[in-house]
Amino acid sequence: MCGSASLLFTPSIVQHTYKIIGIILEALMSKPWRIAGIDFEHFHMGDNLRMAFEHPKVDVVGICDVSAEKMAWSIENFNIPVEKVFSDFRECVESTQPDIVLLCPATGRHAEAVEEIAHFGCHIIMEKPFASTLAEADRMLAALSAEQCLAINWPLAWHPSHITAKRLIDGGQIGDVLEVHYYDGNRGPLWHVADKEKTTAEEVAAGKPDSWFYKPALGGGSLLDYLGYGTTLGTWFHDGKSPTDVTAMTYVPTGLEVDEHSVTIAKYDHGLSKFETRWGTFSDSWSNQPQPKCGFVIVGTEGTISNYDYESKVRVQSHEQPEGFEINVDVIEAPFQNPIQYVIHCLENGLPIEGPLSPEISRIGQQIVDTAFQSAKEGRNLPLIT
Repeated sequence: MCGSASLLFTPSIVQHTYKIIGIILEALMSKPWRIAGIDFEHFHMGDNLRMAFEHPKVDVVGICDVSAEKMAWSIENFNIPVEKVFSDFRECVESTQPDIVLLCPATGRHAEAVEEIAHFGCHIIMEKPFASTLAEADRMLAALSAEQCLAINWPLAWHPSHITAKRLIDGGQIGDVLEVHYYDGNRGPLWHVADKEKTTAEEVAAGKPDSWFYKPALGGGSLLDYLGYGTTLGTWFHDGKSPTDVTAMTYVPTGLEVDEHSVTIAKYDHGLSKFETRWGTFSDSWSNQPQPKCGFVIVGTEGTISNYDYESKVRVQSHEQPEGFEINVDVIEAPFQNPIQYVIHCLENGLPIEGPLSPEISRIGQQIVDTAFQSAKEGRNLPLIT
């Protein structure tokens, strides 16, 4: 019997058994992250869901909106079965038990949406901007427990050109940052839908009367839509520094209630930075860069960097090479290619959300946005709202 038993536990069999146990344990420990997409007011939900479906460790367990029409594109493109489609967010969360909720409400509803979902203990990825006001941003933060993660997704934060610029800044390429110049926008928020699919002039005209993008109470206008990109990434480039004063002007076309063009000047202890937003660019930067180009120019004590949206190179000037030279943008690998990868990476490794997606950096960006909005309204320079 002893001899027979020893044959059952030869080194090769034991090794194989341990391997099987290891595979089982790994499978148990790497269970899929359950993600639900709730509120489709912002068409970026389609982009975010695509990233979730592409992640190997994500199970998209449900989507929800009061409007079936707003979910139709995602249902069709991702083949989402009817049992995963909801019209009530409570039923969606209670039925699907997501770990992470993707939120894409109208800007004016960000605080309300976070308060509704935070109650269930989920982690939250909120689509840009942070909020329509600083007070609402603070409501969002107050709604979360210490165990919950909130990330604000700024799609420009994933552009290799901007990530490369930040690496060069951190490496001392241009010395201390003195100025950030930002110009960005698009032909208008209704000229495209998810995955940048184009719409027609007729569709744009028909959509304006009912679109939240054109309603002041819901956070409409180019300033509230696009300024946060510039001020949040600008704060990141400034290594978290805040300005002291802000001045802004907006242009509201006849017949509209919201602006389609804004210019903001932020005064820092070390100089001035300019942030300009525009609905009505000559072309969309993802197809053809307009003039002015969409993106950033960053001026430092030892040089400059121009890093534009969607471009494959950044341009650098230095004292040694004032004529300038180009650098290929970095190749960005997972988990730093999109918000789904990054947030899951942070949660799995017990890491804080950092950079533009962090509430800390985004809150400073929101301070500048709030002050700019109020400055434009009052027509005067204002100290930074805190």
